[in-house]
Amino acid sequence: MQTKPSRLDDFFGHPAAAVAMAILCNVLWGAAFPFIKMGYRLFAIDAADTPSILCFAGVRFMLSALLVWVCGAVLNRKPLPMPRGRVLAECCALGLWQTAAQYFFYYSAVALLTGALGGILNSTQSFLGVILAHFLYGKADRMTPAKALGCVLGFGGVLVVTLGNHGGGSGWGMAYMLIASCIFTVAGPWNKAVTRKADSFSVCCLNLGVGGLALTVLGIALGGSLHPQSAAGIPVLLFLAFISGAGYVLWALLMKNNPVSRISVFGLIIPVMNVLLSALLNGEPLFQWNYLAALVLVCGGIFLVNRAPRSRTE
Repeated sequence: MQTKPSRLDDFFGHPAAAVAMAILCNVLWGAAFPFIKMGYRLFAIDAADTPSILCFAGVRFMLSALLVWVCGAVLNRKPLPMPRGRVLAECCALGLWQTAAQYFFYYSAVALLTGALGGILNSTQSFLGVILAHFLYGKADRMTPAKALGCVLGFGGVLVVTLGNHGGGSGWGMAYMLIASCIFTVAGPWNKAVTRKADSFSVCCLNLGVGGLALTVLGIALGGSLHPQSAAGIPVLLFLAFISGAGYVLWALLMKNNPVSRISVFGLIIPVMNVLLSALLNGEPLFQWNYLAALVLVCGGIFLVNRAPRSRTE
């Protein structure tokens, strides 16, 4: 049974509000990569310590789930209505896929890549979302020549940044990031479908909580642990929890009330934020020709996709 549209649904379904919230959501996600790398440093986690990496990710997402639950309860002025039966099982399965599986690869990639390279690789999810929407929704969200050209430019940017890049990270790191992007893309329509059956905040809470718990349990079982080496470690972890909680709530509401291609294109903000904040916070190089060329191609591709005419059914 589909829930009735709420005031939040009306707000997030408005084109101008959808654009503004998509920008904010991607700004938050763009800040995540450099802050995760900072967190690894503050918790003394190296690239080979996969169990502790999983613990770090899992604790972050469980804290995010708590923040989402509190926020939802305050806005609704009552405890969140948790789904039951098949819908509950679907929410838990979504958490294992979108949070646990995706971030298993994403966090592993962060440890192996620079922020600039990782962010540009992660931008592929914007174009993959447009391609997947064509096959899932047909005429309602179909591929057009402008969208196709935009996707070609976007993937060209990824090709430019990876060719001959020996200082940005390992081949395994690149593969992990691309796998994470594919998982995110497939999870988008699934998230859209689930949030039509249950309260968006409840779906986000279960998604983050179940996925975070799975990552934490796996990390501990493999011998991982967390030991902050600086007082700044805890605030960084809490900020990452805020980024995740706020980002997932915004994204779930956007996916629920908009065509996928309308909001997927704003993923261009993620690599730009990654490059800038990685240089500012982690001392990574900012002006490298392949990074700048890739950003131009990716941004140009997303501009073309965003300017593509939408069908009358949207």
